[in-house]
Amino acid sequence: MTVIDSSRTALRAPVASASLAVLLAVSFSHLLNDVMQSLFVAIYPMLKEDYHLSFWQIGLLTMSFQITASLLQPFIGHYTDKRPVPYSTSIGMGSTFFGLILLAFTTSYLGLLVGAACVGVGSAIFHPESSRIARLASGGRHGFAQSLFQLGGNFGTAIGPLLAAFVVLPRGQGSIGWFAAIALVAMVILWKVGQWATVAGTKRRNGMQGPGLIHSRGKTAVALIVLAVLVFSKNIYTASFASFYTFYAIHRFGVSVQESQLMLFAFLGASAVGTILGGIYGDRFGPKMVIWFSILGCLPFSLALPYADFTWTVILSILIGLILSSAFPAIVVFAQELVPGRVGMISGIFFGAAFGIAGIAAALLGLVADAKGVDYVYWICSFLPFFGLLTVFLPGTARPEYDNLKTA
Repeated sequence: MTVIDSSRTALRAPVASASLAVLLAVSFSHLLNDVMQSLFVAIYPMLKEDYHLSFWQIGLLTMSFQITASLLQPFIGHYTDKRPVPYSTSIGMGSTFFGLILLAFTTSYLGLLVGAACVGVGSAIFHPESSRIARLASGGRHGFAQSLFQLGGNFGTAIGPLLAAFVVLPRGQGSIGWFAAIALVAMVILWKVGQWATVAGTKRRNGMQGPGLIHSRGKTAVALIVLAVLVFSKNIYTASFASFYTFYAIHRFGVSVQESQLMLFAFLGASAVGTILGGIYGDRFGPKMVIWFSILGCLPFSLALPYADFTWTVILSILIGLILSSAFPAIVVFAQELVPGRVGMISGIFFGAAFGIAGIAAALLGLVADAKGVDYVYWICSFLPFFGLLTVFLPGTARPEYDNLKTA
């Protein structure tokens, strides 16, 4: 049996063939990881008031976390492709634990920056290796596995603002330390996942030989650049919500901090649903179709958002989150198929790019918000989905067997 035949058979395998227990464990750990990350972002209004921060300093906090994560992820992914270290995910959670403790008890802006960076280091270690484990446990349903993995992260990101609104904001900065216990729980779960991945990874390396590039080097390079630009456009827009949506809602509609957190939760919750749908439909119709729909599909809603009243702002933000979030699983799977055998490196690059560009965007958008107002930020960002037109330069499918799935 050829490599392509083996891959085709795997892609037709039912979802039940996947190691669902492992996928769910990794997804749940992703949820815990991103709860801790989004909790920090969600308390920006409190930190802005307590530390008398400008929007630029708020953006710098985001950049401290996200740049740290983005710079390390590709290198960690490249290393683990050659020498998988499943237990490293538990070690990464240790860095997150230390960062949360520092964020809870520091009294200086520098302490906030260092704490954010520690959480970023933990994220950098967690994402590429966990994404590799998710693909290992996929049973051939790569889109499903990747979206389930990311679903946990999206739900964690959505839960963070709720915890901030009803736990941290009423009790103050010190209550962040309570959530360090989440990191300890994640460390235990990931240690058990690491035991499974060590055995499964050894069997796979002994029984399989990865295929080479499915397109020419030039075509592959162009496709990867296009995918990177699409990730950039998506995550710049997402960064505008993560860092400034609460401020936008408070400024424009006069809502309370808690009400603004609920609005952010609605956007992030819709993003979580869109993520799993993107993976499922990516397996059925191919990732390119999902990318077309996701990036360009939210364009009418993004263009309307800056002019909407309160009710329509909530509705449009939910639609944007639902549609736009479906792109990322498809983009990651597409890139992994383009460069077989480099799952960790590709995951590290694209997760790292997502963190890095969002961090840089948060800082730059903070400068724009200081100079022009937070309303202006959403007007500028409303044009970003136009970059979805670049999808035309992607190959027809990441692997030919996607076409056969539709008729199988």
